[in-house]
Amino acid sequence: MQALQLFGDRDLRVTDIEAPAAPGPGEVQVRVRAVGLNFIDVWGFRGMAFAKRKLPLTVGAEAAGEIACVGEGVTDLRVGDRVALYGAQTCGHCRACREGRDNLCEDVAGVMGFHIDGFARERVTMPARLVVPIPDGVSFTDAACAPIAFGTVQHMLFDNAKLEPGESVLVHAGGSGIGTAAIKMAKAIGCTVFTTVGDDAKGEKARVLGADHVINYREERFEGEVRRLTKRKGVDVVFEHVGPDTWNGSLLCLKRGGRLVTCGSTSGVSTTMNLMQLFQQQYRITGSFGCSIANIRQSLAKMAEGLTPVVDTVLPLADFARGLERLESRQVFGKILVTL
Repeated sequence: MQALQLFGDRDLRVTDIEAPAAPGPGEVQVRVRAVGLNFIDVWGFRGMAFAKRKLPLTVGAEAAGEIACVGEGVTDLRVGDRVALYGAQTCGHCRACREGRDNLCEDVAGVMGFHIDGFARERVTMPARLVVPIPDGVSFTDAACAPIAFGTVQHMLFDNAKLEPGESVLVHAGGSGIGTAAIKMAKAIGCTVFTTVGDDAKGEKARVLGADHVINYREERFEGEVRRLTKRKGVDVVFEHVGPDTWNGSLLCLKRGGRLVTCGSTSGVSTTMNLMQLFQQQYRITGSFGCSIANIRQSLAKMAEGLTPVVDTVLPLADFARGLERLESRQVFGKILVTL
C-alpha cells in the first residue's frame, strides 16, 4: 500500500510499504480517508523530534477513516463505520487511561507520525479503544480535525481554562487551525473574543467567524490594545500557543485572577517572566497538551450540531509536503487537510 514517509530533514516521499497485519483481539483496521496537518507535523518535517525515532517514518498525527475489518472481541464497531483516530499510542492500562485522561498516559509509546508511524497511509491497524465513531452528517475532512485541532481547543478552553458563557478571551493567531476553532467555540457560548492576526485579510476573516475585536500584531502592540479595549481591566482567559514572542504580553492582558492556558511554543521554547506579577495578580497558568478521547467525542458532537472547522486547503496525498510548506509560511487560515 502507499504511504507518505519521512526519510530525513524535509525529505518526504510517497512510497510503497507492506500492508498492516490483520487486526488482533480488540483491534480494528481502518481505511484512512483524510489526514489533518498541524504544527507538530512541521516540527517533524524539520527533524525536531523530542525523542529518538526510526526513519523512514510514516507521517500524519490526525486522521479519519472507515473500518475495514475488526478483530476478535470488538462488538461496538462494524465494517464500514466512519471513525476519527486518536493520535497517540496510549497504554490503556495506567490510572490516567482508566480514568479517561488519555493525554496523561504514564506509558505512552509516542505521538503518531512524530515518534512512531502515523496515519498518512492507506490502512492502519490500531486498538479499537482509540477510534471514535463519526456522527451522521460530519464529513471525513471535518472529522479529521477532531483528534488534534478541535480536541485540543476543547481541552484547553473547557477542561483547563474553565471558560464560562459571557467571559472574555484573547485567542492568539486567530487564523490558525486551533485559533479559528477557539474563536468559534468561544463565540458559541456567548463570550467576547479578542484575537491577534498577522494581516488585515486574516482580520476580516476572523471577524466573519465572530471575533469581536481583531488586532493586527504587526501594526499594533496587542497587549496595549487589549488593555485599552477593556479599560485596563484585561480579559478572563488568554488562549496561548505562540510562546516567547507573546508570553509576557499575554500576562499583561489578563485581569486580576485571570487564566492563561498554553499548548504551544512555535516562537521558541523558553522565556522569562515577572514572578511578582504572577503572584500579586493571582494569575492561573495551565499547560495543555493534546486531548482526551472524550474531547474528541465532544468535538465531533459540536460538528454534528453545525460548529464545523474552517478549512483552508484540501490536497491529495502526493502534495503533503506542499501543505506543510503552506502551514510553515503562516499564510494559512484554518486547517489544511490531505485526502487519500
